[in-house]
Amino acid sequence: MPVRYTSYQHFISRYFTCRIQKLPVDVGCTCPVRDGSKGWGGCSFCNGRSFVTAASDKTQSVAEQLAAGKAFYRRKYAARPDTAFLAYFQAGSNTYAPVSELSPLFEEAFSVEGVRGLVLATRPDCLSSEWLDYLVQLSRETFVMVELGVESLNDNTLLAVGRGHTVVQSAWAVRKLADLSIPVGIHLVFGLPGDDREQICQWSGVVSRWPVDVLKLHQLQILRGARMAREYADYPEHFQLFTPRDYVSLVVDFLEGLAPDIAVERFVSQAPSEALVAPRWGMKNEEVLQLIEREMVQRGTFQGKKTAL
Repeated sequence: MPVRYTSYQHFISRYFTCRIQKLPVDVGCTCPVRDGSKGWGGCSFCNGRSFVTAASDKTQSVAEQLAAGKAFYRRKYAARPDTAFLAYFQAGSNTYAPVSELSPLFEEAFSVEGVRGLVLATRPDCLSSEWLDYLVQLSRETFVMVELGVESLNDNTLLAVGRGHTVVQSAWAVRKLADLSIPVGIHLVFGLPGDDREQICQWSGVVSRWPVDVLKLHQLQILRGARMAREYADYPEHFQLFTPRDYVSLVVDFLEGLAPDIAVERFVSQAPSEALVAPRWGMKNEEVLQLIEREMVQRGTFQGKKTAL
């Protein structure tokens, strides 16, 4: 079967010859829209905890979390003994606090056997010159990748959901990291109020012109404890939540316009059942991915098809 999309494994194989597993870490980082710098309470769609795994417990040290993560993945996935690990500082904005505060925690991660690099999740507006200088220095010693929560390419939507940054800032952050030879990934959420299907399909062309290495896609999920959950309860008609079929169709449309050199690490999100209000698909991520692959086969299409015309 021909390759339908560019996988994360294809990307990571440029840097490692062994199998790589990311281990999430939570060190209690906040962000500008939670601490009052730009807002309070976070983005309207975020409850701050739904995508943090059970192995990530900020009351534990970085080394303890990584040890728990290694044990979890080896037990669940029977990881091969040659597997190496990336410490994935996932929760919050991990370049927001001063370098002096977070760099010792990164050093602690490297003290754990098998950890071969870092992945830092952060925001496009949290890359100070101090942080960029530090990331360049660190990247000379080990693998470092930055994931940016871009979320939408519509400034009106970003403002409405309380993101506190703009599309211009996202583009700047991606290009700045690329100019410094630091691999960069971005997150996009499909279905935020104000973003329609036509707009989302056009995003693939924009992202393709950015020097993005890896992309993570998420469908909008209404989460307990998020402000959007209250909005959804009061005004459900303002939301157009995807069915699995509609989401799969949209993702394939998007992929057709996405440059084939951008790896797709994630196609769908899965919040814990107890945290999820809607939509409740009752499907695992792997099942949705299978539907996406089947749709691509049925269409006879592939990532970048429209860019090749």
